[in-house]
Amino acid sequence: MDAIQLEHVTKRYRVGAVETRALDDVSLGIAEGEFTALVGPSGSGKTTLLQLIGCLDKPDQGRVLFKGQEITRFSAGQRADLRRSSIGFVFQFFALVPVLTAYENVELPLLLGGVRPAERRSRVRELLRAVGLEDRANHRPDQLSGGQQQRVAIARALATRPVLVLADEPTANLDTANGQQAMEIMARLNRETGTAFVYATHDPRVIAFARRVVTLVDGRIVTNEAAQAVLA
Repeated sequence: MDAIQLEHVTKRYRVGAVETRALDDVSLGIAEGEFTALVGPSGSGKTTLLQLIGCLDKPDQGRVLFKGQEITRFSAGQRADLRRSSIGFVFQFFALVPVLTAYENVELPLLLGGVRPAERRSRVRELLRAVGLEDRANHRPDQLSGGQQQRVAIARALATRPVLVLADEPTANLDTANGQQAMEIMARLNRETGTAFVYATHDPRVIAFARRVVTLVDGRIVTNEAAQAVLA
């Protein structure tokens, strides 16, 4: 069973009298354990598609199912609960809480989820070790480089052991070396944890990590193909 299934979804936005179809009759399945890139030019619908997959928005038409449940029928509270328990996010601008340490940023979703202290400590230490930041656990974001901040964000996204992690242009604010390292970490954690990763990008070096590439143009999927990832 797919972790996420979108069936004939359409999403429109209106600015004044002008209506834009950000997505137009899109169908797509994301299986557990996938490592998939969404690619296409600016305005092609990549971010809107991520928002629908991540239960951050609802389509105007069509259905979105999470493990067979039609989440388009969920209330806002039910969608929030699903995001908190089953979906992690990695953002272009890191989105760390500036007053919290790296340890506390990774711990935050576990606190919100009511995870017991001993389990929180174990998971946070394991994740910081996995992203190579054990020695930066007590540093705040302003004491970390951009690459280190994104690694904290990756660890935080995996803290709840989600089914799916979504990343919107995860390397856009990193130099080449740090972008490469972030992608290598996500690819490795995808293999080790079985968590599916779906990321939007226009960078060919980042696309090269994907095992499947979905190309969007003007809100429609034009290709959906298996790829030979650089880290298969």
